[in-house]
Amino acid sequence: MNTSVRYLRSATCYAEAPNLWINVGETPFAYRDLGPQGGVPVILLNHWGAVLDNFDPRIVDGLATRQHVIATNYRGIGASGGAAPLTIDEMARDTIALIRTLGFKKVDLLGFSLGGFVAQDITLKAPDLVRKLILAGTGPAGGKGIEKVGAVSWPVMIKGLLTLRDPKAYLFFTSTANGRQAAKAFLDRLKERKAGRDKGPTPRALLRQLKAIKAWGRQAPQDLGRITIPVLIANGDDDIMVPTVNSADMAQRIPGAELIVYKDAGHGGIFQNYADFVPKALSFLGA
Repeated sequence: MNTSVRYLRSATCYAEAPNLWINVGETPFAYRDLGPQGGVPVILLNHWGAVLDNFDPRIVDGLATRQHVIATNYRGIGASGGAAPLTIDEMARDTIALIRTLGFKKVDLLGFSLGGFVAQDITLKAPDLVRKLILAGTGPAGGKGIEKVGAVSWPVMIKGLLTLRDPKAYLFFTSTANGRQAAKAFLDRLKERKAGRDKGPTPRALLRQLKAIKAWGRQAPQDLGRITIPVLIANGDDDIMVPTVNSADMAQRIPGAELIVYKDAGHGGIFQNYADFVPKALSFLGA
């Protein structure tokens, strides 16, 4: 294992976890490390344009009560070096190389949205590397509506600018009273870290990642029947970014997969329902 993990880890919560870097080839990858050492770590893979500060601290802290958790950026995002990849394939290969450079021979993966695309591809590319898989707010290659993420998101981003609200309030949550309350609470949590915050994504990186998402939505379906490890799938019942039907589709195609669908919740269903999701995830990972 990378010795920087062993000697620099001192935080008790994600808001205070130190920023760490490790070179994969010649590219530095930024990550944060939390929770008890030993056992199989959970690697967190996040959404389009997300940096380290976009992981929900309630979910990270909750998982870290019992699991070793590592949150990371993709190449070219936040404080990680290089140019953002144009394909999910490249992101998956980068992550496999990162995991192996960190010295892990077996990991669990939690992939949210874009991260779920990457997590599926990692599992198919390196099945011996992944022990358990959690897929949230995501869908399969060729899934319904995935190629339209940009078309759905750009108008909402403009709405966010005009209303002075974070677009995630509209994209990740429903417009009901519950959804609006959950959105505010989530966005407030993302501001809890005061020092050592990550760099925001560049417009170029956002556009490059969007090309990868479109390509994933247009490519031929993968054989998800080859995924034979335990899989937990979670989403809200009204996901406008990666339509919820994709979660049901994956659950049907992956043998033995467990599906959780939260009512009156959107793309960020696990954020809105973290108090329910975290215990379920811990039970799944610990089983």
